[in-house]
Amino acid sequence: MLSILVCDDDRDIVSALRIYLSAEGYNVIGCASGKEVLDIMKRQEVQLVIMDIMMPDMDGISAVAELRKSSNIPVIFLTAKSEDIDKVLGLNIGGDDYITKPF
Repeated sequence: MLSILVCDDDRDIVSALRIYLSAEGYNVIGCASGKEVLDIMKRQEVQLVIMDIMMPDMDGISAVAELRKSSNIPVIFLTAKSEDIDKVLGLNIGGDDYITKPF
């Protein structure tokens, strides 16, 4: 079973994505900070990361920059930051796609 790591400090977003993605047959791992993403990636095999940008401890941009030092895993940013400069930064830092909330 393929695993998707969903990282968002809004538990409702993580819960909603867990429902939809689980119904499609994916194993969903949830977390709430960029630091947690890095910790989980060291311990578990994940095929996709869906990540918010604005989170406590470590934001999504910093987490992806760190993640890219050791992994080419696909990353989709899912965030309320909708300015063009935010999208450019997210994609340049290593995001593979950028989706704005609400979706």
